Amino acid sequence: MYHGGWQGQELDGYGMTKALVCALGLMTGTSLDGVDAAIIETDGRNIIRPGPGLFLEFKKDVREDLQAATDRALELGEKVSDDPIVRAGEQALTAVCAEAIASLVITAPETPDLVGFHGQTILHIPERKITWQMGDGARLARMSGYPVVWDFRSADVVAGGQGAPLAPLYHRALVRNAGLTGPIAILNIGGVANVTYINGDDIMAFDTGPGNGLIDAWVQHHTDQMFDSEGIIAAKGQIDRDRLGNMLGDDWFRTPPPKSIDRYDFSIAPVEGLSLTDGAATLTAFTIESMGMAVQHLPTPPEHWFVCGGGSKNIHIMNSLETLLKVKIDTIEELGGRSDLLEAEAFAYLAVRSKLGLPLSLPETTGVPSPLTGGVLSQPL
Repeated sequence: MYHGGWQGQELDGYGMTKALVCALGLMTGTSLDGVDAAIIETDGRNIIRPGPGLFLEFKKDVREDLQAATDRALELGEKVSDDPIVRAGEQALTAVCAEAIASLVITAPETPDLVGFHGQTILHIPERKITWQMGDGARLARMSGYPVVWDFRSADVVAGGQGAPLAPLYHRALVRNAGLTGPIAILNIGGVANVTYINGDDIMAFDTGPGNGLIDAWVQHHTDQMFDSEGIIAAKGQIDRDRLGNMLGDDWFRTPPPKSIDRYDFSIAPVEGLSLTDGAATLTAFTIESMGMAVQHLPTPPEHWFVCGGGSKNIHIMNSLETLLKVKIDTIEELGGRSDLLEAEAFAYLAVRSKLGLPLSLPETTGVPSPLTGGVLSQPL
């Protein structure tokens, strides 16, 4: 098996190398819990062979630096590269990601050819052509010794796209790998939730609304826990239907795709004053019902849903979704994916596509005017 670059390799009918590339992907979510790292081998199209992965938890001081940087970005409302608070968070994040690479490579049977570094989203306002994924890819390349593809979203946003979601092309590759056609929906429940609709060659994707983000924030505000494990807290509460109705009344949910949101476009303020359990129940229902409302925007109702991200471990969400949608709900493991590592795998895959000059986004996934590649490649010095 070939590793170590693309030059001089035999090309297929699409002008692409036939060699598989060993790529390592890094992803940090808005929960600020840690970094996911995963290795895959891929041709950048439909062949995906999963390798080892890991999760490296953020230490308290790193989490505080990242939260401070996020708060500062929201305060600024624009990208300011030399802000000292953001710069401190960026350096902390980059150092942890370098540590994750070193830890994972030790366990890997192959040395990565390439690293895909998503960075930490601290601001996302696509209507103003702003998306900010904090992280120094050039520094990470120097620290790790590997070529790094980073800044995946900016090109899409500058071209008029939403800059999100970016994982749908990886979702489609997983579906094809599994030999399925559709109609299928892949629902990613992270801080924000997004759906990918696949029916044969047809694809569509968009953010559905809040995912775990509001629930996590509520639990962290009222307890010493980071999240509602398995949805146990929410399952004990009563949904405040009036407050839920007001939240679901936001026009954003009826706006047709393409669309995306920032983790901080919605807040826990509408449920303030409720008990811990009732607030968790109402926010969890908000997440679930907004996912149900997303079906109205799909070309046809999916016959099978596959769920990934942290929300796939929330039994209360999974059971409630199956009741609401009245179809089969499975985790992404049934497609050969790994819920915990799927987004890290996706950015390893997208790094390879970026290096090959292939599209990372489509009009059907982000609303970009035409299929568009993206990412910045930094070489180790």
